[in-house]
Amino acid sequence: MELLGSPGRTLASIVIFVLAVVVLATGAYMAAGWSFSEAIYMVLLTVYTVGYGEVHPINTPFLHAVTMGTMILGCTGMILLTGALVQFLTITQLQQIFGVKRVKAEIDRLHNHVIVVGFGRIGLTLAKDLVAGGAKFVVIEQNEKRAAEVRELGYLCLIGDATDERALQDAGIARARTLASVLPNDAANVFIALSARSLNPAIEIIARGELPSTEGKLLQAGANRVVMPTHIGAERIAELILFPETARFLRASDRMAEVERTLRHCGLDLEVVTVPDRSIVTGKTIAEIESLGQGKFFVMQVERKNGDHITSPELSLKVNAGDGLVIVGRRSEEARALFDAPAARTRAGRMTF
Repeated sequence: MELLGSPGRTLASIVIFVLAVVVLATGAYMAAGWSFSEAIYMVLLTVYTVGYGEVHPINTPFLHAVTMGTMILGCTGMILLTGALVQFLTITQLQQIFGVKRVKAEIDRLHNHVIVVGFGRIGLTLAKDLVAGGAKFVVIEQNEKRAAEVRELGYLCLIGDATDERALQDAGIARARTLASVLPNDAANVFIALSARSLNPAIEIIARGELPSTEGKLLQAGANRVVMPTHIGAERIAELILFPETARFLRASDRMAEVERTLRHCGLDLEVVTVPDRSIVTGKTIAEIESLGQGKFFVMQVERKNGDHITSPELSLKVNAGDGLVIVGRRSEEARALFDAPAARTRAGRMTF
């Protein structure tokens, strides 16, 4: 038995040893003609050194040997078990204490970092991308099981409720540059945005929203940007259906995936938007569309409704309803809002055009 090994392994080994002694001693007493209940009772009295009295007289050499063996091995095993249990509990608590202190010390050294609230599917993907981009971050997770998963991945993690300002303060909200609240609870994300904005007026807040009606509330609460996962998923599906070749080029290529990661690292988005019918951009040239966007994006490629691809389109090229535009810009949601805006209506006498 390796007493200087892992405390958990040592404890498990001693438990197995004690159980083996109990089973063998019980079997020996039963072999001498005792019932199971009498045998197990006698073994437990001996192992735990209670000594209430013998169930039957110990009057044969065999019973003498069994009893002495049970006393020596059983009592020794219980002493070892008690020591191993104390060691296991003590070391576990010390590891927890020093682990919390280590995490706190590492967080205190962070500056200009990112705070990620929530470690579900979106939080996990976000953390992996932040690692790939070399960004420093800390995760706040309320669920202890998920927090353990975060630590196993080697990420900094605090167990706490981010709706409590103390959790945000412990994560270094005053020194952070960005807070990403990706909880699936809209009300919690709104409250976190309010708290974060009050604690650090200069911080960038990116919040997840589930319901369309929540977007305005998150922006009013202080969020700089709101991400709607369901909308993003729907846009990707529409992209695959309407422009399969462009989607395959942009999303299925390792090279383009690297380009997209590089653009994100620079704060740029790469998106495919569809020109709607009777939109403010329908029938306009590339130059006019980029002018309407006020420099927030530029058009990199045009895919005609009939399937033709135009890479690096001329500024004089006109786009039609149903065309797909590959755009690169800082705020792709604003570009989408521009494309969704209806065309201006004019009146001539009693007629509206």
